[in-house]
Amino acid sequence: MEHAFPCGNPALDFVGTLRARRNAEPLEKLGSPRSLDAWFRESGVTDTDPGSRLPDLAAALELREAIYALVAARLTHHDADVGALTVVNEFAARPPVVTQLSADGRHLEATPAQALSSVARAAVEILGGPDADLLKECGRPECTQVYLDHSRGSRREWCAMATCGNKMKAAAYRARRRGNPPLAPARQA
Repeated sequence: MEHAFPCGNPALDFVGTLRARRNAEPLEKLGSPRSLDAWFRESGVTDTDPGSRLPDLAAALELREAIYALVAARLTHHDADVGALTVVNEFAARPPVVTQLSADGRHLEATPAQALSSVARAAVEILGGPDADLLKECGRPECTQVYLDHSRGSRREWCAMATCGNKMKAAAYRARRRGNPPLAPARQA
């Protein structure tokens, strides 16, 4: 598998294809039309490669950044960017992925535009619904993955335990072993 899907939501996982956004050189996971097709297939948006080309990749990056701008505005309690709203709504208004029934079961087939429409629709569902209040950004400083916190008490700190959670816990353990415990909130007596 070429891509990671820690969020379980196509729109948020799509935003995560630009890793470590705040680093001087973020890691771009959608560097070619082929990697975009792989993302569509691996995410389950489609069952086959839609045959993306360079203009489709440019459109995908535009949609990804628009979704991120809206998510970031929501996380920081700022007004939504009108341009980002327009981009997401334009993509969401296009025909979605076609679901077909075959002798083998359900089959998802799409053009790149249809696949992007499905991602935009997932973003609309999150940002326009009750799940918007559950949005969080990963607590690992190098990670900028956004996820929905469905944990009890809304105490989830990382996008995924298998990646960022393990790294943060290991770093905290090493710091304690060195006699350098991580900072904790002051307790009141």
